[in-house]
Amino acid sequence: MNDQSTGDLHFYQPAAGHGLPHDPFKAIVAPRPIGWISTLSPDGVPNLAPYSYFNAVCDKPPMIAFSSQGRKHSLLNAEATGEFVWSMATRDLAAAMNASSATVPADVDEFALTGLAPAPSRLVRPPRVAASPAALECRVVQIVELKGVDGRSADHWLTIGEVVGVHIDTAYLRDGLFDTGKANPIMRGGYRDEYFEAVPETLFRMTRPK
Repeated sequence: MNDQSTGDLHFYQPAAGHGLPHDPFKAIVAPRPIGWISTLSPDGVPNLAPYSYFNAVCDKPPMIAFSSQGRKHSLLNAEATGEFVWSMATRDLAAAMNASSATVPADVDEFALTGLAPAPSRLVRPPRVAASPAALECRVVQIVELKGVDGRSADHWLTIGEVVGVHIDTAYLRDGLFDTGKANPIMRGGYRDEYFEAVPETLFRMTRPK
């Protein structure tokens, strides 16, 4: 029996089904940063797409990673060229970010599709989103095919990149610190149309124990 709901606890084993109207996994592990990834095809066609399976994974050296369900254009381009760029998705850029998630042929430039202006990178070839408060230029370190405990492929591919260049709009620097709340980044919620945003009012501080 998979559904073992008793009193205040709902327990299930994912392999056997969740027993709820919608899968709660993404809503539990949320909100998730958005990896707004730009790449170039081997032929030089820009690609821009958001990934909700994304995060920083190392700080020395700095590394970020995004996971592609299936071998999508961002993965294929990063694999072929060894480069990608992350641009921060913000509340002001939310509509354009959403538009860039459309499924289109590989020869379609999502910068042109969404009306977003690209800006040149310094150390890698893919452009960044000019209007974004921050962007990270990356070179691919490793691409890992994810597999379950049974050894079967999950048809997800984790692309890990080392950050080799950082762009920051100085309007978002205050006393030398990047003002995350002012930048107003958005994050992915658990269900189809849910997003969250970081705002200054949600900031709180705690001193780490020594």
